[in-house]
Amino acid sequence: MDAKDILGLPKTPFSSSQEKKSRPPKEPQRKPDGVSREVYALTGGVGMAPLMPTIEASHLKRRPAAEKEKVAWQWLPFTSSARTDNLQLYHWVRVVNGVQPTGDYQFAKYNKKADVVKYTDEEYEKYLVDPDWSKEETDQLFELCERFDLRFIVIADRFPTARSVEDLKSRYYSASRTLLIHRARSFEDVSGNPLVKDAYDAAHETERKRALSALLSQTKQQERKDAETLAEAKRIMESRAASKNVDEAVMPPSSDNAMVPVDGVSPSSSTHPSLAHPNTTANTLIPNSLRTLRVYLRTHALDQMVQAVGASAGLRVIKRVDQTLQELGVNLKPKVPTKAVCVEHIELRNELLTLLNLQKQLQTKEAEVSANRESSFTEAPSTPKRSNRDIDRPFIPDTIGFTGERAGKRDHKRKSMGRFVDAPPSPPQSKRPRKLKGSD
Repeated sequence: MDAKDILGLPKTPFSSSQEKKSRPPKEPQRKPDGVSREVYALTGGVGMAPLMPTIEASHLKRRPAAEKEKVAWQWLPFTSSARTDNLQLYHWVRVVNGVQPTGDYQFAKYNKKADVVKYTDEEYEKYLVDPDWSKEETDQLFELCERFDLRFIVIADRFPTARSVEDLKSRYYSASRTLLIHRARSFEDVSGNPLVKDAYDAAHETERKRALSALLSQTKQQERKDAETLAEAKRIMESRAASKNVDEAVMPPSSDNAMVPVDGVSPSSSTHPSLAHPNTTANTLIPNSLRTLRVYLRTHALDQMVQAVGASAGLRVIKRVDQTLQELGVNLKPKVPTKAVCVEHIELRNELLTLLNLQKQLQTKEAEVSANRESSFTEAPSTPKRSNRDIDRPFIPDTIGFTGERAGKRDHKRKSMGRFVDAPPSPPQSKRPRKLKGSD
C-alpha cells in the first residue's frame, strides 16, 4: 500500500523512478586561466570576485529625488556700496521659492579706488614748495586725482589752467614721492614703493609720445621704405658676418712677423710651422670645428690651440717648454683664460719654441767651428799636403823606341817607384815569419 491507495488515486503504469522529473546535469565551472587551483578552491566554486564594485546601469540613469524648485524672475530695486549718494536702481533678479537675494551689489567689488597721498599745510610749506606751482593749483590737482582715480586725460580736461598731461603727472608723482620719503623712518622702508623706485621722467615721456605719433602718422609708402631699409641693413650685417668668418678661417700669416735668418739658416726651415711667426694670434690656431660652433668654452679651445702649437714639435721639446714655463713661474694653463690671456699664453709658447730652435742651431754651429779648429791643429805647419798633380814633372816627348813601346811610358814605369823623392821614408816593416814545412 502506498500513498495513492490511501488517497484513492488511480495508479499509473509509470514507475516511481520515471515519476521524478529529470533535472539537467549541472555543468562544472571551469577554472579561469591564470588562477592557481588553491586560490580557486577558496572561492567555493562560485567564481572569482570582481576587481571593483559594480552597480546596475539602470541605477545610474535614475535622477536623485529632489524637491521641485519654483524659480521666478522679479524686477527688484538695489543699491551699491560703490556709490555714496544711495542711488536706488532696479534690475531683474532670479528668485527661488519666493526667497529674494540679499547682500551688496555683486559688481561693487570691482570698484577700486586709487590711494592718493594727502598732505597738510605744514608739509606743503616744508617739502612741496615749487616756483612753477602755486598751492591752489596743487590742491586742485590732488583733488581731481582723487576724484577721477588718476585718469590724467580727464584731469587735464577739467584742470582750470592750461597744463599738459606730462606737467600734471610730473607734479603729482614728484610731490607724492617726496612725501613718502620724508614720512618714512628710513629710505629702505619705502624703497620698494613704485613711486619711489621708478621716478617719473617728463622729458622721456614727451619724447616717447612724439616718436609714437611720428610712427602712427606714417603713410604706406614710408612704411614700405622703412621695411626695405631694415631688410637691406640685415642683409649687410649677414654678409659682413659671413665674410668675417671666412677671413678668420683662411687668414694668411703676416710677412712682417717673419724672423731674420741667423748665419744663413732660417728658423722657418724647422719642423715646427709656428716658429717662423711667433706672434701668430690665437684666432689662426682655433680649429675650424670650433669656428663653426661660434659659441664654445675657451678652456677647451686653449687646449686645442696648445696642441696645435706643439703638434709638429717632439715630445721632448714640449716637455722642455713646460719646464721653462715652470722655471719662469708661469702656469701651464692660465687661471683666468680670457681672450687676451690666451693670446699672450700662445705667443709665449711660440717664443719659447723659437728660442729652443735657435739654441739648437747655435750648438750645431759651435760644434762645426770646433771640429774645423781641431782638424787644422792636427796637421804640421811645415809639411803642407801635396797631391800628385802638384809635383813638377819633366816633359817627356812622345817618341817610340826600337822595341815598339813609347819611351815616355817606359821611363814612367821605371820612375814610378821613385816618384815621391821628397817624401819621408816609411818606417821599416817587420818580416812575416816563414812557415815551417814538414821536411824541416
